[in-house]
Amino acid sequence: MRWIAALLVLLAAGETTLGDDAQAAKDATIVETLLRLKTVDVNSNPKLKDAVLRHLELHQGTPKYVDLVEALNVLGVEEELLQLALADPASTAGVHAGTLLLQRDQAELIAGKINGDDEEIAIKAAGLLGYVGSQEAMEILKPLVLENQRTRPTRAAAATALGHSRLGEKYLLRVVEEGKLPADLNFTVANVLYASTDATIRAEVAKHLTLPATAGSKPLPPVAELAKRSGDPTRGQELFKTTATCIKCHKVRGEGKEVGPDLSEIGSKLPKEAMFISILDPSAGISHNYETYSAILDSGNIVTGLKVNETDDSVTIRSAESIDKVIAKTEIEEIVKSSVSLMPAELQKTMSEQDLVDVVEYISTLKK
Repeated sequence: MRWIAALLVLLAAGETTLGDDAQAAKDATIVETLLRLKTVDVNSNPKLKDAVLRHLELHQGTPKYVDLVEALNVLGVEEELLQLALADPASTAGVHAGTLLLQRDQAELIAGKINGDDEEIAIKAAGLLGYVGSQEAMEILKPLVLENQRTRPTRAAAATALGHSRLGEKYLLRVVEEGKLPADLNFTVANVLYASTDATIRAEVAKHLTLPATAGSKPLPPVAELAKRSGDPTRGQELFKTTATCIKCHKVRGEGKEVGPDLSEIGSKLPKEAMFISILDPSAGISHNYETYSAILDSGNIVTGLKVNETDDSVTIRSAESIDKVIAKTEIEEIVKSSVSLMPAELQKTMSEQDLVDVVEYISTLKK
């Protein structure tokens, strides 16, 4: 075996001015041999490692990339692993990459994304830890739920992620029982714990939290159960324009008002489960550029809505009725970004359970 390893090193140290195809074939041979030997430390020989890294580039962003990094113990590619993991945290490759990062004591790398300024990335990083599901991952997630300085969407993502593990469910239940759960996470945590496969957890959370109720005051089942149901898209479209009042704030193929996001292609962007959450708990995940702002005026009045434009002299706020108001900056004492969505809460109270399912069935058909 030693002579094979030595030959491999000589091969890697040879001519590197080959054409792309020839170089790729050479690198593939080196990697295949390394995988069979299982005794050569690629990190100790720069030429060998260069060959491996070139081969890895051909598989960037794929499950094979993570498999090779693990099998050959390639060091120094942690950022690439994190990028792959955050690209699709709910995939096999994403979870494998996240697990490998924690095994390499790179928890701080993931935590850095949660603590960063990019909320979308923070939510993905929290979700990644939930799918990894190890005790170390749970320990990173636990404090996030109670840290009020964090945004609500990030805290909600952490709570949802904890729900992927029995350890996480038990922690959330304990927080509820001790009265420590922030009120704005009641829906998120109730939805997580009512969906538990542990009957004891479901029974205990029922003593403290309830899920949203429909027009008939009947509590809804967990979102995961709602998402499995089929509805009538034609009826859902009619409800979208009438009882559900969605058309008052959202456009679909040119029809409606532009207060919330255009939903013309929402079915290509969100799964049903996310659609239900957006309706039942709209403040849990406010879309970028649709955050609510309150302009506090020197007159004592407060104008609340979306900030759709800002110049050196004025700010334009769009109300829930899609009315734009241009306010001179000389009139404004302060502008405050709110964690509460402009979308009305408890819309489900205007509908029955089947109505809600039908509306989501309709918007899930809105695709490219």
